[in-house]
Amino acid sequence: MRNLKLLHAREHGPVQALGSPQCFCLHADQGTLLIGSEYGILELDPVTNDISLTVDGFLPEDGSGHIVGIEDLPDQESVCVATAAGDVILCNLSTKQLECVGSVDSGLTTMSWSPDQELVLLVTGQQTLIMMTKDFEPITEKEIHQDDFGEGKFITVGWGKKETQFHGSEGKQAAHRKQMEVPPASSSDDGRPRVTWRGDGQFVAVSAICPQTGARKVRVWSRELVLQSTSEPISGLEQALAWKPSGSLIASTQEKPNKHDVVFFEKNGLLHGEFTLPFQKGKAKVGEGSRLSPSCVCSACCSLLWTVGNYHWYLKQSLHFGSAEKSQLVSLLWDPEIPYRLHALCRGWHALCYDWHWSTDCSTGEESHLVANVAVIDGDKVLVTAFQHSVVPPPMCTFQLQLQQAVNQVAFHTDPTKSADLAVLDASNRISIYRVGDSIVKDPTVTLGGSGFKASVETPHLEKTYRYCRVEVCCGEGKQVNPLAFRLFTWLQDDTFLAVSQGQLATHSIIHHLTGGPEAEGGLSMPVDGDVISLCCNPKTRAIALQLADGQILKYLWEAPTPALEPWRSSTGSAVRFPSPCVQTALAMIGGEAILGLTDRCRFFINDVEVASNVTSFARYDEFLLVTTHSHTCQCVSLRDTSLKVLQAGFSSSSTPETLRKVERGSRIVTVVPQDTKLILQMPRGNLETVHHRALVLAQIRKWLDRLMFKEAFECMRKLRINLNLLYDHNPKVFLENVETFIKQIDSVNYINLFFTELKEEDFTKTMYPSPVSSNVQLQQCPSQKKVDLICDAMRAAMENINPQKYCLSILTSHVKKSTPELEIALQKVHELRETVSPAAEGVTAEAALKYLLFLVDVNELYDHSLGTYDFDLVVMVAEKSQKDPKEYLPFLNTLRKMETNYQHYTIDKYLKRYKKALCHLSKCGTEHFSEFLNLVKDQNLYNEALKLYPPDTPEHKAVGSAFGEHLNQKHLYEQAGLIFARCGAFERALDAFLSSGSWQQALCMASRLGYMVDQLAGLARNLAGKLVEQRKHAEAAILLEQYAQDYEEAVLLLLEGSIWEEALRLIHKYSRLDILETNFKPAILEAQRNYLMFLDSQKTTFTRHRKRLLVVRELNEQARQGLLDDETPNCLEADLISETSSIVTASDMSGKYSHSNSRISARSSKNRRKAERKRHSLKEGSPLEDLALLEALGENIPCSDLFLAGEVHSLLKGLVLFGYDEPARELQEALEEALQLIERSLPEIWTTDLQQNPANPVGACSLMVTLPYLLFSCLSDAELLIPPKLNKNIQWKLNLLQ
Repeated sequence: MRNLKLLHAREHGPVQALGSPQCFCLHADQGTLLIGSEYGILELDPVTNDISLTVDGFLPEDGSGHIVGIEDLPDQESVCVATAAGDVILCNLSTKQLECVGSVDSGLTTMSWSPDQELVLLVTGQQTLIMMTKDFEPITEKEIHQDDFGEGKFITVGWGKKETQFHGSEGKQAAHRKQMEVPPASSSDDGRPRVTWRGDGQFVAVSAICPQTGARKVRVWSRELVLQSTSEPISGLEQALAWKPSGSLIASTQEKPNKHDVVFFEKNGLLHGEFTLPFQKGKAKVGEGSRLSPSCVCSACCSLLWTVGNYHWYLKQSLHFGSAEKSQLVSLLWDPEIPYRLHALCRGWHALCYDWHWSTDCSTGEESHLVANVAVIDGDKVLVTAFQHSVVPPPMCTFQLQLQQAVNQVAFHTDPTKSADLAVLDASNRISIYRVGDSIVKDPTVTLGGSGFKASVETPHLEKTYRYCRVEVCCGEGKQVNPLAFRLFTWLQDDTFLAVSQGQLATHSIIHHLTGGPEAEGGLSMPVDGDVISLCCNPKTRAIALQLADGQILKYLWEAPTPALEPWRSSTGSAVRFPSPCVQTALAMIGGEAILGLTDRCRFFINDVEVASNVTSFARYDEFLLVTTHSHTCQCVSLRDTSLKVLQAGFSSSSTPETLRKVERGSRIVTVVPQDTKLILQMPRGNLETVHHRALVLAQIRKWLDRLMFKEAFECMRKLRINLNLLYDHNPKVFLENVETFIKQIDSVNYINLFFTELKEEDFTKTMYPSPVSSNVQLQQCPSQKKVDLICDAMRAAMENINPQKYCLSILTSHVKKSTPELEIALQKVHELRETVSPAAEGVTAEAALKYLLFLVDVNELYDHSLGTYDFDLVVMVAEKSQKDPKEYLPFLNTLRKMETNYQHYTIDKYLKRYKKALCHLSKCGTEHFSEFLNLVKDQNLYNEALKLYPPDTPEHKAVGSAFGEHLNQKHLYEQAGLIFARCGAFERALDAFLSSGSWQQALCMASRLGYMVDQLAGLARNLAGKLVEQRKHAEAAILLEQYAQDYEEAVLLLLEGSIWEEALRLIHKYSRLDILETNFKPAILEAQRNYLMFLDSQKTTFTRHRKRLLVVRELNEQARQGLLDDETPNCLEADLISETSSIVTASDMSGKYSHSNSRISARSSKNRRKAERKRHSLKEGSPLEDLALLEALGENIPCSDLFLAGEVHSLLKGLVLFGYDEPARELQEALEEALQLIERSLPEIWTTDLQQNPANPVGACSLMVTLPYLLFSCLSDAELLIPPKLNKNIQWKLNLLQ
């Protein structure tokens, strides 16, 4: 699907020289041509260098000599020349010295060097082959004509006679056909042998006329001149010979009775295909053929360039050199180093050099103009394939255009609204305009189909034809020499074309504005100081960019009153220049208009930045850039809201599955079908493949959904296996607002059911199909409702509104698909269908609906749900469709029919394990079933539900309550059990429950309800007080003793024991027992003061010791860390540990020295685990993590000291002052204040600022001696130790009178 386009052409000469050119070769080091003539060698361009061979007698001075071979030898810095007289001469171009390295008496007819220039093959006048080394040492000599076939002779295994063998389409008469004699070679054959080497130099083919038959034969020889094979006898075989470098085919020409063919041989000598040349027999003479180039382009008739694709040979370029004698072509030669460079030599000492490249000519229509045409040149025909209608493999096509002359270039209209229009430039500089529409008469030059394929499409018609003339490069007779007048042909607008031609100098070009007219001179022209090698146009902005041979990019202002050129500038304002010349360019919007370029070495540039180095082809479509790479992938990146840096990073990094997909090896992009998801790729063989790139598919689906084109989106998603959740997730609000539109467009029950079955709660725009750009799509209207339920309800309502009979199955699906399947409702709808006398025409029967429901739901589950409807007809209907045995379910159903209704429902619900419903039905069955009711409550723990079913005053409610209380007692929920017992009137059991729970207020209430006497209440109060004292609730115990036991003395003693001084004073004065002050109260407060002083002293001592030790440990850690940092020895374990402690901790790192016993630790009891936790941090000097242990101990001391501020010391101080103990009170206050000040001063010293800012590294080098995983585990688990505690300074605890 590609055409051969000319990048640029260079001309050398003509020069004045003796004689006429006979052959030439390339001087690779200088880039010049070495031309052989009757008088010597001429080096052409840049300076003519002439070496005469007549002076030393190698060629006669009368001009009758002939050079049969010339080869440049860079290793020897010489040129090897062979003459017909038999001399082999080495010529030094710099010194012009000649050396005859050998001579053959019988003369030479051909000299051919191997591709690696290690061997040279000479063909003598006696029809012998001489193989020599590069130093001209003979290796072997053989006769050309051999009677033997060669080493590759076919073996006959004796499978019957020829008469009994199968002859295919030729029929049985082929067995009796006699072999025809091959006629001699034609009179136009010069009789000279021809030699061609295979690309690897392992084999050489020689074509020579057989002395016996007079016809040509091709023989294949090995590198050692061992005959391999001989071609089969072929009538009319001519002298042209060329071997494909890959070694698969040998090309020659054959003259047939009514046509000329190019035929191909295999290495074994058998024919393998052919194609016919586009002229009649006798109209032209087939001259020397060039070797097939690596690009699979061959030349024939000295002016035709062919290429093969999908086993079809296309004529891509026709080079007509004119009819003058001096413009006749001598030879063509492909450059061995630069691909697609063709050298041509004319008889008038004029040489041409053409650089070609492959290009795909496709239309540029987008958006509403659905055009995806690709034009392929094939001689005088243009094969056009409309990919928006069908994808057909070449050489087939949608339609073809028949021209009068061979076609050289084609161009589609750059206006996107007219992109189907086509302009064709043929070899005679005639432009034919083909337009679509506006024609009723069928154009005879346009034929539908190609190679038997036809498609119903709108074809173009020939509107007009222009012929343009130009100033030609002339030879002596004034005839044209350069056959290609224009290149880079572009259709700008109606009747305006753009083309580039060669300037007067080799490094100059001319831009031509070709306008409409019968015989125009080319219109406006503008010279360009540089060689233009590419031209691209942006269809949207109408901008044109030119690329010069040095990579410079120019902007052509063609719409200005006076067209001008200016440098192309990037978004930063700098001039753009490609680092390497590109063979394919295009314009795109990337933060401004940018130019894309691809070199022949697969380097891909955006402006002057190389973004990839393995790109084989690219295409720009809408907002996307698609590229294929050497890694056999196709990458599609979005150009919307992107930048050059983002694109460069995207090409270098691993892409997402949405932007990257695998393709077949060697795939190249042909085109992208607009408003579709098809990406057309061509394989190396020539066949086509259509892929649907995920990025293109999702982008197109989003466009369809935005336009409410649900049908197109749904069909594309179903065909390409895109999850249908995207229909809703793309824009939930719009979907819910247009549910009826969605259903009407889909209009298929099966498709709607498919949509239902794929629904998931997942938001696919955040997981599987994230949007490439941020969108402002609103969230669901009901975020509290689940997505699947919301869609099912909305669609079911819409379907019931449109046509409930038609969408009956979809309605059933909407019930089943909900997060909690509504199978009962679905079964009820099936039952309603069964009761319908005559279903609607579009509706379904009950049997069909039930069968479909069984497809969605397991039959056993559906049977249970049908049983749960209590409709036995429905149950039987479901059971009949299942695989259940009637002997199993019919007796069960008959038993149920005989039961009372409520008990029947209870039995069914219990069978279905719907115990709450069963309990409800059983409660309606009367008191005779209450024991069964109570057993069900106990078995299934349904106490709360059971209590709701009976009024509170009924015996049943009380029985259930009592059972519930016993259940709570068993679970040790005594207080709740007491509440239930009290509510049911079981006060004795309630009292026991409250006693067990310690709820003394509720227990006293229950005692009152039971009518306890005073002495009973006193005993109960003493019992409760004892339990409260055990719980250190002295104040509550004192209340019980005072108020219920009438024992205020014991109450005062309990208050003194609990340090509740003020309450004790209140009771003492209430009952006027001042004697207790002397006997109990004063000794108690003095004892408490001494205890507090001892405790504070102990805490202060411990705090000071830990603080000092922490400072010492930190100083040691710092010294050890400095020592580790100063150690420069490699592979230092401690240094590695230090670096590791500052890194991020992962779960996989936490496997320390205890990893071997992890399984045993996990199996320990909770007591042992707590013990191990306590041992984790040891205060022993020198132990691991000693600093953390000290932090932990200091942190525990501070809250203990802070507890005094809660009121205990404050209350004690007031008691001491009240009775005149000022000194003990002052001593206690000062001791506590000193302890708190010590803690406050020490906080910044203990919890330093560095420790709080770097919690990931709280330990030093000493602690680093432990294993790293254990260290990291400690850092994570003890993060709270690094936070300094806060002292509560808001409590006013001190007494000012003591200061």
